[in-house]
Amino acid sequence: MKMKGDLAELKVAADIRSRGHQIALPYGEDWLFDLVVMRHGALERVQVKHGRSDGRTLEVRALTVTITAGKVQARRKYTATDIDWLAVWDSTTDQCAYVPARELGSGMCCITLRLEPARNGQRRGVRMLQDYLEF
Repeated sequence: MKMKGDLAELKVAADIRSRGHQIALPYGEDWLFDLVVMRHGALERVQVKHGRSDGRTLEVRALTVTITAGKVQARRKYTATDIDWLAVWDSTTDQCAYVPARELGSGMCCITLRLEPARNGQRRGVRMLQDYLEF
């Protein structure tokens, strides 16, 4: 699991850097975000997640879990107080998506990005992956 997360951080960092933004790495494991990005003259906190789409949807965990001695000690949902962006690298499509933290509201367990429209035609509340590829 750690290896997937590390690779996702590298992929997102490379994507952000290729867009011309500067990146700093927080020291240690106690931060609620993985990257600090200098974008348009301001520092922004980015939490990175690894995801694997199934061709239709990409489920992104929007929380952090603290594990001590093999047992879950705490769960914390990300909000705009903690981060500015929730970035996910989809290992299936090799794409990075960026969800503004304001869309997380008071905290969500997960967020679903769709690669194709819903089969039932639903549009309201549907997040299309293509709408989150810009940073």
